[in-house]
Amino acid sequence: MSIDKSKTLSRMKILTELHGAPGFEDDVKSYLKSEMSPYVDDFVYNRMGGFYGVKRAKSKNSKKIMVAAHMDEVGFLITHITDNGLLQFTNLGGVATDIWQGQRLKVKTRNNEEIIGVVANIPKHFRTGNEGAPKIEDLLLDIGCESEQDVINRGIQIGDTIVPDTPFTQLSEHRFASKAWDNRYGCLLGIELLELLKDVELDFDLYVGANVQEEVGLRGAKASAELIDPDVAFVVDCSPANDMKGKQNLSGELGQGTLIRIKDGTMILKPKFRDFLLDLANKFQIPYQYYMSPGGTDGGEIHKANIGIPTAVIGVCARYIHSTNAVFDFRDYDAARNLILQSVKNLDDEIINTLQYK
Repeated sequence: MSIDKSKTLSRMKILTELHGAPGFEDDVKSYLKSEMSPYVDDFVYNRMGGFYGVKRAKSKNSKKIMVAAHMDEVGFLITHITDNGLLQFTNLGGVATDIWQGQRLKVKTRNNEEIIGVVANIPKHFRTGNEGAPKIEDLLLDIGCESEQDVINRGIQIGDTIVPDTPFTQLSEHRFASKAWDNRYGCLLGIELLELLKDVELDFDLYVGANVQEEVGLRGAKASAELIDPDVAFVVDCSPANDMKGKQNLSGELGQGTLIRIKDGTMILKPKFRDFLLDLANKFQIPYQYYMSPGGTDGGEIHKANIGIPTAVIGVCARYIHSTNAVFDFRDYDAARNLILQSVKNLDDEIINTLQYK
């Protein structure tokens, strides 16, 4: 079975344009559930907001495999409304401070309305030359209001969230720009993995879903891992590429395939798991690249849960993540989708035991 590229691109557009700041992932969750429902037997939930669709094996007491994305994207939280109708905010997740002035962002109100504004900046005419990079708390979002009451009348309150206002855009045959590819990539892959396995009978229960609040410190992953207690876990996440001036060590290069993350700041890939993935990539001619990162993924929490869960990260890289636009390559997504599909299809009890204890 294969999935038509136009269907994948439609899902990419919907997912990346959804509003889903950390702790406010409901829109993403609703879409994921609607897309996953035809391919799962039921859903399980943790109390933080994470959820997983379950494709169950015929036999009871089967082993459990987990495929984990995260729903949230970096964003902001409104902290103050000024007398003249501007919005102050704090960051939700790790963002650079010098990239937001002059950018369009959108507020989501508690009535689920989205209101677009522009981050204030000082025109060159009024600059003294002594301005440094602003702090996030010094930035102001201008939504066209003239007073605090004007803002309130539009339904905006302190505690509402903000994300970039970025349309999904095709740049060339293979490359696209969007916000939130970190990590709507993993959300999309989860949907399509289940669709590709629709008519495949597995010998284990497959849990596919997404965690909350990854961008603010991997907060939702532990609750999911302890809920499911999987025998093996795969994390599907997007990582920063640093290839604008050519290949830079093991930091990802667009168009060169899926990422096999061998080390990051939160987890080291087990040698047996590494070899399992490499054997599959070579057998099925899946383009891949080694990747290292000082940061981490939900795998950092999942692999430590309970008595230990063998965990691997199957990722893609994108340029300029955690900003208003990420640039990514469809071929990398295709490679990642193929590798996770073959990984799941080729697992059995013997391999699972090897990944756990060897």
